[in-house]
Amino acid sequence: MSSSFPDIFISDIDTERFGVVTARVIGITAESLSAILDFCFARKVKLLIARCNMSDLDAAQSMEKKGFLLMDTLVYYSLDLARQDIPAEKGVVHVRPIRGEEGKEMISVARESFHGYVGHYHADSRLDKNKCDEAYADWARKTFASRDSDNFLVGEINQQIVGFGVLRINSPDEGEMFLGGIHPDFQGQGIYHSFLCKAVNWCLSKKVKKMIISTQLKNISVQKVLIKFGFEISRGYYTYHRWFD
Repeated sequence: MSSSFPDIFISDIDTERFGVVTARVIGITAESLSAILDFCFARKVKLLIARCNMSDLDAAQSMEKKGFLLMDTLVYYSLDLARQDIPAEKGVVHVRPIRGEEGKEMISVARESFHGYVGHYHADSRLDKNKCDEAYADWARKTFASRDSDNFLVGEINQQIVGFGVLRINSPDEGEMFLGGIHPDFQGQGIYHSFLCKAVNWCLSKKVKKMIISTQLKNISVQKVLIKFGFEISRGYYTYHRWFD
């Protein structure tokens, strides 16, 4: 694929999980659409998972004309760490780095927190819902296995893990909490706020200038917490699926 086009690749993880050849691409445009479809036809792709910038309506409409179906809208929020004071933690939960022996307990929390989560996988009626649930738990499992010493956090209440959050450095200027979940029995208690406090302090320790976090557009409760914390919306993507049969 030419360097002027967004990178498209066969997703081995999705292909293995759902039993169909699956490709992924981010940043698809109306101009690149034809070449991306040619890639899929040449490699016998059955499912293409494609994201376009939500400000690029030309791309979105061009995709819809070619049989793509909208599955979700992912929005990114950004926090300027140089300008924003860190709110105080509420003390409901103790957030700390995960210990090596806590992997199974964390996976259980991940499985419960993402059960029925309506992201782009669950929004596709052709995908097995049990396999969709497992996709997020598997993501957490693989991330735990490749964690750094301090970037995988858990929230603990009365010696029970009730949530987790995973951090990474995207560039010298940017940190991100890119994966996390709260057990359904403990949601609405301010635990997410505590994770944000710990995540911001972690980013500051890495000398980055901003922190980003993404969520589904329809996840209003999370966005309320982010806005109250001081985050501002910065960008977003439409996620489309296109089946080739």
